[in-house]
Amino acid sequence: MLNNIGLPGILLIAVVVLVLFGRGKISSLMGEVGKGITSFKKGVAEGNKEIEDATDEAADMAKDVTPETDKDKA
Repeated sequence: MLNNIGLPGILLIAVVVLVLFGRGKISSLMGEVGKGITSFKKGVAEGNKEIEDATDEAADMAKDVTPETDKDKA
């Protein structure tokens, strides 16, 4: 359905949106979109850091469970 819009169609849509909402409203909307994207990236980075921290803690808590007889052979 949207395969054949092309550049003229996109420009027409942009002009219609600009006329309907005005420059100020679109500017503030794009600012909010930018803040949302920044917040999303920050949240993803914090989530990755939490996962790495949890993995590091789990690795630090790991203990050797090799039986004593097998340790002597090594």
